[in-house]
Amino acid sequence: MQHVVVVGAGLAGLRSAEALRAAGHVGPLTVVGAEPHPPYNRPPLSKAALTAGVDVDELRFPQRAATADVSWCLGTAVAAADLGAHRLTLTDGATLDFDGLVVATGLRPRRLSLPGPVPGRHVLRTIDDARALAADLGPGRRLLVVGAGLVGMELASTAVDLGCPVTVSAPEPVPLLRALGAQVGGELARRHADRGVTFLLGRLPVRYLGTDRVTGVEFDDGSQVAADVVVEAVGSHPEVEWLAGNGLDLTNGVLTDGRLSVLGAEGVVAVGDVARFPYPRFGGGPHRVEHWSLPTLTARHAARSLLGIEQEVLDVVPTMWTEQVGVRLDGQGMPGLADSWELVQGDWSTEFHAVGRHGPDPVAVLGIGDVRGLIKRGRGLGVPSAG
Repeated sequence: MQHVVVVGAGLAGLRSAEALRAAGHVGPLTVVGAEPHPPYNRPPLSKAALTAGVDVDELRFPQRAATADVSWCLGTAVAAADLGAHRLTLTDGATLDFDGLVVATGLRPRRLSLPGPVPGRHVLRTIDDARALAADLGPGRRLLVVGAGLVGMELASTAVDLGCPVTVSAPEPVPLLRALGAQVGGELARRHADRGVTFLLGRLPVRYLGTDRVTGVEFDDGSQVAADVVVEAVGSHPEVEWLAGNGLDLTNGVLTDGRLSVLGAEGVVAVGDVARFPYPRFGGGPHRVEHWSLPTLTARHAARSLLGIEQEVLDVVPTMWTEQVGVRLDGQGMPGLADSWELVQGDWSTEFHAVGRHGPDPVAVLGIGDVRGLIKRGRGLGVPSAG
């Protein structure tokens, strides 16, 4: 295989370039990225980057010697792909031919399509997003976070530290319900409330208030919340539109087999949180997981698949963490699959370990404290029950 192109210059793209070199690819290697910045670490954008300043050099991942000859094409995205012709068309009109392709385009934030002014409304995904938001936050600035997932709740915690009065709204009855389940989500919500965060749950926003700039939000029950700054933290879309027209399953990301080869395409693999692939430990059905650990794990496997190196299907237990309200919560497995949670160590209100089950089968562990013990518990995840 000669020229390999990696589309996406985030963590997944960087790890893919590294993995291709480690697996023996010595030919030309190009990484295309829509952002002008080299690959950088995103988790601090909702935390330290907002309090200490957005420093690109501090966030940037170090480049290894093995990828020093990689060509980085930054600040331009891929507009379309012709997989049959092995050709990409960039947004600046240029074309790029490839022999092998790595799909690593990741996600973009969902935006709310609501009437009202635009200034004062933010999302948080990129360095530029964080810079714009940091300039709007400060002591006394009223923040409304629409969405109570991991990013929204991390941001709420950071904003309280900055002296902002914070309100979090969500249609779910419990914050972090989809990510962590009702018990753990409710416990973290209690800790947020103890720090002054106000919750407005079970309601949907219908319009933004204000003329030239957002001054608040009206909800579906007619209530209104005043705000100087609004952050839409309502989930993400996989960046897959550039692959349209090639006969691929792009329903929720890019569907691959267990070796990360894209179904319906020759010489194409997908990695990171844009890839939807089978998880043998969790029923075998394809899932798309947005945990930070996935880019590295999938890149290694995808690189070998692209180069034709024989290997087993990927069998992985995703790991995750979140830092908010002064604690770090770690997890393994698929918390979103759990329909019940069992406290197995500690106390919900302090440090704890909990096992999530889908029916009788363990599918996730979550905990605050004793990380080594939590890792040990995670080794038994995804083992089907007898019968």
